[in-house]
Amino acid sequence: MCFLADVAEPFSYSRGDVAFEREQREDEGKHHNNETRQQATSLARKVGRRRRAVPVLTSLIALCVLGTAIIAQVAPASTQAPPLPPTQEKALKPKDIFKECAKCPEMVVVPAGSFTMGSPPSEPGRSAEEGPQHTVTIARPFAVGRFEVTFDEWDACVADGGCNGYKPADEGWGRGRRPVINVSWDDAQTYIAWLSKKTGKSYRLLSGAEYEYAMRAGTQTVYPWGNTIGTNNANCHACGSRWDAKQTAPVGSFAANGYGLYDMVGNVREWTEDCYHDTYNGAPTDGSAWIEGGNCYDRVVRGGSFLLAPAFLRSASRYWFTSDYRLRYLGFRVARTLAP
Repeated sequence: MCFLADVAEPFSYSRGDVAFEREQREDEGKHHNNETRQQATSLARKVGRRRRAVPVLTSLIALCVLGTAIIAQVAPASTQAPPLPPTQEKALKPKDIFKECAKCPEMVVVPAGSFTMGSPPSEPGRSAEEGPQHTVTIARPFAVGRFEVTFDEWDACVADGGCNGYKPADEGWGRGRRPVINVSWDDAQTYIAWLSKKTGKSYRLLSGAEYEYAMRAGTQTVYPWGNTIGTNNANCHACGSRWDAKQTAPVGSFAANGYGLYDMVGNVREWTEDCYHDTYNGAPTDGSAWIEGGNCYDRVVRGGSFLLAPAFLRSASRYWFTSDYRLRYLGFRVARTLAP
């Protein structure tokens, strides 16, 4: 088993969240005709048929000794890290970090707990789909990708015969430790299938509730670090970073949140397992993925991106795209349920 140890003024605008995001998507289309054609196809499909509901180390490793992580220099990352044995999995504690193969994502243990999901009507930039606020209780710890899935990790899947052989474009920004982009929800599922088969463990996407819980990391402020966007806390349109509104940043370029997770805010929007519902009326309160009664042709995305304004990086903000949609600011990270 391999463990790894390890102020600006608030932004405001008068346009509605949905209208503004649509403008962002239209602007994307001007620069990426193939994305525009794909969106048009998806929209036509939605109009022309009934919507269907489908449930749907580099050079460092760490050796865990009685819960204490020790970092050691080792040979190149071609050495395979075995999946977690049940005894070690049960011994994991919050913020422990593990990975289950040389090219697998690093995973962080997120603690159990409760939080208030959604935003109050008074929050600037809020949309109706962020309410009503409700209490969600995560009964057991679970594991979340420390970073967004990277090009290195995706390309390892392709090299191993997985991910349908699909090699998404990197837009000329480079691959390596940048988050994989131009991947749809359907594409993400192929990676998860490969990762689950390779490790013998059940990997998945986060639910919308898990994502917000992990992003907030014990906070109830507008952003995980406070009520204003600040400077250089994330990569967005007006976040004060070197990558703002230009391109993705390598994962881990900004400080981790309170749970030790990176880039939950900004950089790329991230797919979740949830089907889209236009409010939280009837939403689960146990943190599970919200499938029942939703439009599962549309899947929820969270976290904002390098192209979007700070309002879309708020902890409560959410949006949706059709499950086959690929875009240069769409990526994902993985989760895993842990043994009790």
